[in-house]
Amino acid sequence: MTWTTSDMGKLDDITAVVTGPSRGGIGYDTALELARAGARVVLAGRSTGKLDAAAAGIRAEVAGARLERVILDLSSFASVRSAAAEITALGPIDRLINNAGIMATPYGRTVDGLEQQLGTNHFGPFLLTGLLLPSLVASGSGRVVTVASVGHKLARTAPLGDPKSEDGYHRWPTYFRSKLANLLFTYELDRRLRAAGLSVTALAAHPGFVASHLINNGNSFGPLSRIASVAYPLVSQGPAEGALPSLMAATADLPGGTYVGPSGLAEMQGAPHVVASTRLSHDTDAQRRLWEISERTTGISYP
Repeated sequence: MTWTTSDMGKLDDITAVVTGPSRGGIGYDTALELARAGARVVLAGRSTGKLDAAAAGIRAEVAGARLERVILDLSSFASVRSAAAEITALGPIDRLINNAGIMATPYGRTVDGLEQQLGTNHFGPFLLTGLLLPSLVASGSGRVVTVASVGHKLARTAPLGDPKSEDGYHRWPTYFRSKLANLLFTYELDRRLRAAGLSVTALAAHPGFVASHLINNGNSFGPLSRIASVAYPLVSQGPAEGALPSLMAATADLPGGTYVGPSGLAEMQGAPHVVASTRLSHDTDAQRRLWEISERTTGISYP
């Protein structure tokens, strides 16, 4: 059977944190549908203006939507720690949707000196998840959903080098490795949670090809960005459809370690279902080594 948002049921007793909920992206539609199902949704994003716009858009469609807003910049460990403290004060967390990310940017560094794509797409969410783990455990049935990408299949190696190094930087291969990191993290996290006997599971999702603000507002394709902004929508789906795998991963009766993506050709678009990831993403040695690097880099150890 095809999974749809009607399968989510009532989520009145759920508190969900969604990172990167700006309008025009899949995070917004993820937050919108969770709110529509009755969940209390914590919108965690980088600017007050974008959070206010997201909240206004959701409330325009969902009367009485229960929303919280928290400033979160995943490229800054200090911001992650501050946001985690605010979210922790809200009480138990049932769902953490690690959705926010950047794509194929020119070389840059985070506040903490890391290469910015891996810093924002992996190390920031790694730290946030660890800081919120007690709140996820407190809910009794916590779930972490990390948004990866079909592009992880193009990663030839795991990102196991010095995260502060500029050597060999190429925007797209680095992006693909950061998305591979999302899966290595998910699988290792779920294994560790089970080993620790904690009532939290970890899953991953990818949206397929989505004509979101990452394409429309960015420069990801360099000099070809203008052409890509016209051609990409022809083979992609909208953010509302791209959010469906995240929503299925967050609400369906699925075991930890499940990966959800579109069911269409090459997983570019289509109804969500369980998909497979590459052999490299299941490399337990790479999972362990990335975890150890992440602990050293962020200064947190869990679970």
